Amino acid sequence: MSDPDAIIEHKTWTLQPVREPDSQPVTHAMRCVVCGEQSDDSAEWSAPQTWALGHASRNPMHLTFSEVITRPWKAWMRP
Repeated sequence: MSDPDAIIEHKTWTLQPVREPDSQPVTHAMRCVVCGEQSDDSAEWSAPQTWALGHASRNPMHLTFSEVITRPWKAWMRP
């Protein structure tokens, strides 16, 4: 594919979190860094935290976790 010969109009794009009441919720999960197992996604923080503590108690060498946050974002063109 070749480069365009002319730019007809320059547009500025913006990216921002979606905050509408009907948007998908922000969810949290915890992932074990040692084995890669991960909790289910949850809109509440307590379920992933409980999973991580349970995973550590069942696997005494699995003590490091990463938080996984899923947040909906939207791109839009500025007028």
